[in-house]
Amino acid sequence: MRDKQHYLTRRQIYKVDTDLEFSLDVFGDFLAEREGYKSLDGMDAVYFYLVHKFHWLPSVVKSMTVGDLRFVLSEEMHGWVMPKDAAEVCAN
Repeated sequence: MRDKQHYLTRRQIYKVDTDLEFSLDVFGDFLAEREGYKSLDGMDAVYFYLVHKFHWLPSVVKSMTVGDLRFVLSEEMHGWVMPKDAAEVCAN
């Protein structure tokens, strides 16, 4: 039988995954503003940016894992700091 620590550890893993997804979504807001996108934000901005930067099909970009997306964007994300309001939401 599993103990409480086992479940706490598993829950933390899911939280980290969710936080990474959320930070990528917030980075998409940054990309949308920087690139001047008028109707895109969040993950849609991330997908749109990668489609145009690398000339990949949308279906290819949308099938990528969060880890792969973060890897491809690692240079773009270097030095980027999540906005205070988003960081506070993420901390809760």
